[in-house]
Amino acid sequence: MKKALMLALALGTSSSLAAPFVYPAAWTAEANTANKRGGEFRNYTISDFKGFNPFTTSEATSISGTMESGAGLFIQDPTNDKFIPKMAEAMPVVSNSGKRFVVKIRQGMKFSDGQEITADDWVTTATIHKDDKVGSNSYDSFFQNKKPITVKKIDKYTLQFDFAQSSASAYATMAYTPWPDHIFGDAYRKGGAEAVKKLWSLATPPAQIVSPGAWVLSGYQAGERAVFKRNTQYGEWNKDSRGNAVPYLENYSYRIVKDINAGLAAYLAGQIDTFGPRNADDLAQIKKAIDGGNLKATLIPNVSPAATSQWITFNWNKSGDPAKQKLFRDVRFRRAMSHIANRQAMIQLALGGLGTENYYSVYPVFKNYIFDSAPKYRYNLAEASKLLAQMGYTKKNAQGWLVDGQGKVLEFNMSTNAGNNVREQLGRIFADEAKKVGVKVNFTPIDFNTLVGQLQSKGENRPFDAILLGLSGGTNTWPFGVNVVPCGTNLHTYNNPTNGACLTSQETLMTKLFYQGQSTVDDAARRKIGEQLLKTEAELQGVVYLVGGNYHVTFNERLGGEFARNMMDAYYGNRMTDLTFIK
Repeated sequence: MKKALMLALALGTSSSLAAPFVYPAAWTAEANTANKRGGEFRNYTISDFKGFNPFTTSEATSISGTMESGAGLFIQDPTNDKFIPKMAEAMPVVSNSGKRFVVKIRQGMKFSDGQEITADDWVTTATIHKDDKVGSNSYDSFFQNKKPITVKKIDKYTLQFDFAQSSASAYATMAYTPWPDHIFGDAYRKGGAEAVKKLWSLATPPAQIVSPGAWVLSGYQAGERAVFKRNTQYGEWNKDSRGNAVPYLENYSYRIVKDINAGLAAYLAGQIDTFGPRNADDLAQIKKAIDGGNLKATLIPNVSPAATSQWITFNWNKSGDPAKQKLFRDVRFRRAMSHIANRQAMIQLALGGLGTENYYSVYPVFKNYIFDSAPKYRYNLAEASKLLAQMGYTKKNAQGWLVDGQGKVLEFNMSTNAGNNVREQLGRIFADEAKKVGVKVNFTPIDFNTLVGQLQSKGENRPFDAILLGLSGGTNTWPFGVNVVPCGTNLHTYNNPTNGACLTSQETLMTKLFYQGQSTVDDAARRKIGEQLLKTEAELQGVVYLVGGNYHVTFNERLGGEFARNMMDAYYGNRMTDLTFIK
């Protein structure tokens, strides 16, 4: 009797491992049928790491960003863009008009230190990200139209998410990485934001770093190298289509190089396994090395447009220069500037022929949100001259510059960040084309931080005329920038008064449509809203979009497990590291 009671108590305290996440076989063109394991994926980064703390780091390539690989409630299926459960046991129960999501998490998942992953970890992670004193780069992701998204623990394995309104990006928002409550939550409860910020500095021994994802830090040498080892706990709940634990690799590493050229040299020497070609010269060097037998690698140029764009914004807030303010606020002027932009010349001369024309804030890679109904003000100097003539610029002075009725030259200053060769070339091409119709563009590259300060300045008299810069990123669920389209956001670059108010009816409509689309869950209905938004944005021409680069793929042939060619693009990349193996 006593023995039976003891057994019952033991069974009562155990936790069972739920069914694992299984990677579909279709997610790789070259399955690891031989079940090869071990080896190292050798990557690179051009900037050293500033810390290991996931709440305070903001660099694009980070220690915490690598460790969180594979850790999130949901993941997008690259074959159809649909979200499917990852750390979630199943898709959530949705209620309250699409604003409440109740999610069951998989039982038995563990952090790399063996501690179980539970609902507390998601709640704590969200709480810390939402504390503005922490300074998390993900702070805005936990707010919807300035209202916080609440994350509540129902029980040990159940979470409840409440949104202020229904959201097209709900699954992407809920897919954030859970970090250990027993480390960060404990510190936060005792010492608040300051205690969290002190955790996981560069001085922290790698053995003290805990990971929820596929990789855990095993070694770091400042300025040289960071090495991660496979998180064996992750393989307990992540399997390939044949039931084998992933990742197959034993290690993942970053060589820290001084610049992109050094990264290319390391790739050509076979010291790293992948590289992101920037231009025709990079592609030519890689092809030459492959053809000469010095590099065994796959090279696929022009896989898709990149999720990037270069653009020119004109400052509508120039109360100190009423003439220029009136000029920049005139839609005919901005459309004329788009007609002046010789995008094909920019692609050929600045991008080496490897680029795509851009006309909207939505990047061409997100083709489901590019619509023929949205106008494109293509390169056409005659049309540009016609629009400027409608504004009263019908005469030129002795130097060939257009002048108004008082003889004042049509001119403006334009800046970009010094040292960015592509943008400097784009600016010179634009200025040369403008000169052909009599518009004087005083183009000057300046310090990047100064430029960004000007761009993000607020007020009625902001300190610039025009700026040439670029953006990247975005999502294929709703590819309009949350900090770009709505009035009052920090990258609504052309109109940024102190009160954040819209100036035109088009801006007001764009802001309304943005939030309407963002809150529409149905894909077809959301695309209809997106079409109207894209058309309004294009007609307004608040920003003149120019060109974007293309995404090229190259990797050392020692790697296997890449996507099928038709699945590769700038959004999903060319492989998942969980399914990558050394041949």
